[in-house]
Amino acid sequence: MLEVLDTAGQEEYTALRDQWIREGEGFLLVYSIAARNTFERVERFRAQISRVKDQEPHTVPIMLVGNKCDKVQEREVSKEEGQALANRLGCKFVESSAKTCVNVERAYYTVVRMIREQREGANRGKERKKRPRCNIL
Repeated sequence: MLEVLDTAGQEEYTALRDQWIREGEGFLLVYSIAARNTFERVERFRAQISRVKDQEPHTVPIMLVGNKCDKVQEREVSKEEGQALANRLGCKFVESSAKTCVNVERAYYTVVRMIREQREGANRGKERKKRPRCNIL
Protein backbone atom coordinates (compact mmCIF):
# COMPACT_ATOMS: atom_id res chain seq x y z
CA MET A 1 0.00 0.00 0.00
CA LEU A 2 1.20 3.48 -0.83
CA GLU A 3 0.21 6.44 1.30
CA VAL A 4 0.98 9.95 0.08
CA LEU A 5 1.25 12.74 2.61
CA ASP A 6 1.71 16.16 1.05
CA THR A 7 2.65 18.73 3.67
CA ALA A 8 3.78 21.25 1.04
CA GLY A 9 6.32 22.49 3.59
CA GLN A 10 3.54 23.96 5.72
CA GLU A 11 4.58 24.70 9.26
CA GLU A 12 1.29 23.53 10.80
CA TYR A 13 2.35 19.95 10.02
CA THR A 14 5.65 20.21 11.89
CA ALA A 15 4.34 18.38 14.96
CA LEU A 16 3.06 15.46 12.88
CA ARG A 17 6.06 15.25 10.56
CA ASP A 18 8.19 13.13 12.94
CA GLN A 19 5.37 10.60 13.27
CA TRP A 20 4.92 10.40 9.49
CA ILE A 21 8.66 9.97 9.01
CA ARG A 22 8.81 7.19 11.62
CA GLU A 23 6.04 5.31 9.82
CA GLY A 24 7.31 5.96 6.28
CA GLU A 25 9.51 3.51 4.41
CA GLY A 26 10.44 5.79 1.51
CA PHE A 27 10.24 9.47 0.72
CA LEU A 28 9.91 11.88 -2.18
CA LEU A 29 11.54 15.20 -1.35
CA VAL A 30 9.93 17.62 -3.78
CA TYR A 31 10.96 21.20 -4.48
CA SER A 32 9.87 23.66 -7.14
CA ILE A 33 12.48 24.50 -9.75
CA ALA A 34 10.81 27.93 -9.88
CA ALA A 35 11.29 28.65 -6.15
CA ARG A 36 14.82 28.48 -4.77
CA ASN A 37 13.59 28.65 -1.16
CA THR A 38 11.90 25.24 -1.55
CA PHE A 39 15.18 23.80 -2.87
CA GLU A 40 17.06 25.23 0.09
CA ARG A 41 14.73 23.45 2.55
CA VAL A 42 15.43 19.99 1.12
CA GLU A 43 18.60 19.39 3.15
CA ARG A 44 16.75 20.24 6.37
CA PHE A 45 14.02 17.70 5.57
CA ARG A 46 16.66 15.12 4.64
CA ALA A 47 18.41 15.68 7.97
CA GLN A 48 15.11 15.33 9.80
CA ILE A 49 14.44 11.99 8.09
CA SER A 50 17.88 10.71 9.11
CA ARG A 51 17.40 11.91 12.68
CA VAL A 52 13.90 10.46 13.13
CA LYS A 53 14.65 7.16 11.37
CA ASP A 54 17.97 6.91 13.25
CA GLN A 55 19.50 5.30 10.18
CA GLU A 56 22.45 6.02 7.95
CA PRO A 57 21.30 8.48 5.29
CA HIS A 58 21.98 6.15 2.35
CA THR A 59 19.82 3.35 3.80
CA VAL A 60 16.51 5.24 3.58
CA PRO A 61 14.85 5.14 0.12
CA ILE A 62 14.64 8.77 -0.98
CA MET A 63 13.97 10.37 -4.35
CA LEU A 64 14.71 14.06 -4.90
CA VAL A 65 12.18 15.59 -7.30
CA GLY A 66 12.51 18.98 -8.97
CA ASN A 67 8.89 19.74 -9.79
CA LYS A 68 7.38 22.25 -12.23
CA CYS A 69 9.96 21.61 -14.95
CA ASP A 70 7.38 23.03 -17.37
CA LYS A 71 8.13 26.51 -15.95
CA VAL A 72 11.31 26.93 -17.97
CA GLN A 73 11.15 30.74 -18.04
CA GLU A 74 10.72 30.91 -14.25
CA ARG A 75 13.49 28.43 -13.40
CA GLU A 76 15.54 29.39 -10.32
CA VAL A 77 17.20 26.02 -9.72
CA SER A 78 19.16 24.34 -12.51
CA LYS A 79 18.91 20.65 -13.24
CA GLU A 80 22.63 20.39 -12.47
CA GLU A 81 22.06 21.88 -9.00
CA GLY A 82 19.33 19.34 -8.35
CA GLN A 83 21.52 16.45 -9.47
CA ALA A 84 24.45 17.74 -7.40
CA LEU A 85 22.26 17.92 -4.29
CA ALA A 86 20.94 14.40 -4.92
CA ASN A 87 24.50 13.13 -5.26
CA ARG A 88 25.50 14.86 -2.03
CA LEU A 89 22.48 13.45 -0.18
CA GLY A 90 22.94 9.98 -1.66
CA CYS A 91 19.55 9.76 -3.32
CA LYS A 92 18.10 9.47 -6.81
CA PHE A 93 16.95 12.52 -8.78
CA VAL A 94 14.41 13.41 -11.43
CA GLU A 95 12.74 16.57 -12.67
CA SER A 96 9.00 16.40 -13.16
CA SER A 97 5.89 18.37 -13.97
CA ALA A 98 2.58 17.49 -12.40
CA LYS A 99 0.92 19.90 -14.83
CA THR A 100 2.19 18.14 -17.97
CA CYS A 101 2.54 14.67 -16.37
CA VAL A 102 6.28 14.47 -17.03
CA ASN A 103 8.13 11.94 -14.83
CA VAL A 104 5.47 11.94 -12.09
CA GLU A 105 4.90 8.19 -12.32
CA ARG A 106 8.64 7.64 -12.70
CA ALA A 107 9.28 9.36 -9.36
CA TYR A 108 6.74 7.20 -7.53
CA TYR A 109 7.77 3.98 -9.28
CA THR A 110 11.41 4.63 -8.47
CA VAL A 111 10.86 5.14 -4.75
CA VAL A 112 8.52 2.13 -4.56
CA ARG A 113 11.15 0.02 -6.35
CA MET A 114 13.76 1.20 -3.85
CA ILE A 115 11.47 0.23 -0.94
CA ARG A 116 10.86 -3.22 -2.44
CA GLU A 117 14.56 -3.79 -3.00
CA GLN A 118 15.26 -2.82 0.59
CA ARG A 119 12.55 -5.19 1.87
CA GLU A 120 13.81 -8.04 -0.29
CA GLY A 121 17.35 -7.45 0.92
CA ALA A 122 16.18 -7.61 4.53
CA ASN A 123 14.18 -10.77 3.85
CA ARG A 124 17.11 -12.46 2.10
CA GLY A 125 19.21 -12.03 5.20
CA LYS A 126 16.49 -13.60 7.34
CA GLU A 127 16.03 -16.53 4.96
CA ARG A 128 19.71 -17.38 5.09
CA LYS A 129 19.66 -17.46 8.86
CA LYS A 130 16.65 -19.80 8.93
CA ARG A 131 18.06 -22.39 6.52
CA PRO A 132 19.25 -25.58 8.18
CA ARG A 133 22.91 -26.23 7.74
CA CYS A 134 24.20 -29.40 6.25
CA ASN A 135 27.28 -30.80 7.91
CA ILE A 136 29.29 -33.46 6.15
CA LEU A 137 31.55 -35.56 8.31
